[in-house]
Amino acid sequence: MITVVGAGTGAPVAEDVLAGAALVVGGRRHLDAVRLPEGAERIVLGPLAPALDAIAGYADKDVVVLASGDPGFFGIVRALAERFGAERLDVRPGVSSVATAFARIGLPWDDAVVVSAHGRDLRTAVNVCRAHPKAAVLTGPGAGPAELGAALGADRVLIVASALGDPGRERVERVTPAEAAARDWGTAVSVVLCLDEARALGAVRTVAGAADRPARWALEEDAFAHRDSMITKFEVRALALARLGPRPGDLVWDVGAGSGSVAVECARLGAAVVAVEKAADGVERIRANAGAHGVDVRVVHGSAPEALAGLADDPDAVFVGGGGRELPAVVGACARRARRAVVVAMAALDRVPAARAALTSAGFTCDGVLLQSSRLAPLPGEVTRLAATNPVFLLWGVRTPASSKGVDE
Repeated sequence: MITVVGAGTGAPVAEDVLAGAALVVGGRRHLDAVRLPEGAERIVLGPLAPALDAIAGYADKDVVVLASGDPGFFGIVRALAERFGAERLDVRPGVSSVATAFARIGLPWDDAVVVSAHGRDLRTAVNVCRAHPKAAVLTGPGAGPAELGAALGADRVLIVASALGDPGRERVERVTPAEAAARDWGTAVSVVLCLDEARALGAVRTVAGAADRPARWALEEDAFAHRDSMITKFEVRALALARLGPRPGDLVWDVGAGSGSVAVECARLGAAVVAVEKAADGVERIRANAGAHGVDVRVVHGSAPEALAGLADDPDAVFVGGGGRELPAVVGACARRARRAVVVAMAALDRVPAARAALTSAGFTCDGVLLQSSRLAPLPGEVTRLAATNPVFLLWGVRTPASSKGVDE
């Protein structure tokens, strides 16, 4: 039997759990905090594979694995179950570092998004923090409070919880992202909470975690404030969203955002979003639409492609709307930085070849469609006619494997 014990957030490990163990595995601080049974071997956890191999050598003996908090929550239980089978495990969870950190600051966390940056790409955690008002980040080497703070803007507050459960060393500190970026936090950080303090309490939830996925998308035009019908129509938006594939952890650009309808819809689907718009009244309109739908959209006032140079992080997907003479340059600039896909909407046939060339020359596989739809429109006498909408060309480019950007860039 392999007994997995969650420790390190205040609750001591009971001696009877260790009794009879032939092997005890855990981090150095966990092992130093317990009295090992006489004759028991001990392994200090470092790289996981050698520890799993050592455990395999004790197939007929009792093994105890000491882990932090709840070992079934982004913890060692997954690796043990995959290697030895869940039926061999006796898991005794402690309180997770996430639950402990939120308890320390007196906030519920059923509406928090939890993301691990331990041994993973930090950009996913950064984008989750940008998109959601309440997130918890499990940190690791090279992905701690300093790196997280350096990537985030000033509209978030970080709660850095270190050495949770250690009465002499525990610290819970509230800092700005800039303050976090300027410090060396050492190795004792347990978890970092990222909060939009104005929305940190959150609403009563039925389903834990991120906000409920929207029941509908490709919303009608009247769901957004817009000028003179200058808005991506819902039929076009539906296909654009399908090709963009926005999801939690993604960063999406909406370039030439207009009313911001695509930006808002991507944010509703969980992505972090930057909207670039050259018109000052359009900037305010995008912000109003994002607020009306309860999502975060960072709005940049400027003209593409020049404004794109100021965006530090490469996007996963880009939507390009509108399009004048500068469209090929805009599409090319977006394609050079997009990690996965670029979608372009155009009303003018003359722009299609240049936009397509910009995508293919950047290593994208390109496809497209002309969308023409006719909507039901009532007429007097309880009859209905078809009202045609303006045709729109939608191109999309998908980055081919040979030209894909590395996931850890």
